[in-house]
Amino acid sequence: MAIGIKNTMSMRIVNGLKLAMKARRVTYGELGRRIQLSEPSVKRILSRGTLTIVRLDEICSALDIGLPEILRLTGEQMGDSPDVLSLEQERALAEDPDLFACFYLLANGRSGRDVARDVGTDEKTVRRWMARLDDLHLIEMRPKLRAKTRVASVVAWRTDGPLRRAYERRIRREFLDAAFDRHGESLQFLSAELSTASYKVLLRKLERLAAEFRDLADLDRSLPAREKQSVAAVLAARSWVFSMFAKDRKNVAG
Repeated sequence: MAIGIKNTMSMRIVNGLKLAMKARRVTYGELGRRIQLSEPSVKRILSRGTLTIVRLDEICSALDIGLPEILRLTGEQMGDSPDVLSLEQERALAEDPDLFACFYLLANGRSGRDVARDVGTDEKTVRRWMARLDDLHLIEMRPKLRAKTRVASVVAWRTDGPLRRAYERRIRREFLDAAFDRHGESLQFLSAELSTASYKVLLRKLERLAAEFRDLADLDRSLPAREKQSVAAVLAARSWVFSMFAKDRKNVAG
């Protein structure tokens, strides 16, 4: 199901798309041909701001541009909130899994009452967790068990920080060891020999994709829980030789 973008952000994105079209000299008719829509349909979508996430992705692909670049064209930034936690914040979340779960749900737009329902506890307990998160400057408590988060929807864990030490092994076991064979899942493993220049291009593309993941999470934060699903993505690249080939490579080198 297509998910609509909030009007306040939608028009900013539309303005960025128009700037990108102008810079690339792409007309409404040409864009329509690329995404298989009529020219009037394209004009109607962009004039009314009736843009969906699915349609946005199609247009971005047709223009070969990502959401972060679109927002930069209009001077807007999704990431006004920090996406890296302090050492104290990470340590508190690593030491209390329940607090971490509460923070994750609130950061993704849930209310305190939603949290109580989802984790199977009472509102008094959730209020205590929220007060602790407020003390850590991760949220700002609001009436009726609601909160405004002070960080981005997707936060990066410190390379050798408390969260990574506490949860990385478990996450790898639960996420990567499971079979990727259901509809809507994707597992791509590719290995080849690349030049230094090509490898740098690959790393930049991975960073761009990660930025788009964060921006989409921020766009969807205010949507009702029934219109979202929890999604995880692992993006990785490193200099690596499969062990079964390593011996042959040494023999060739010798």
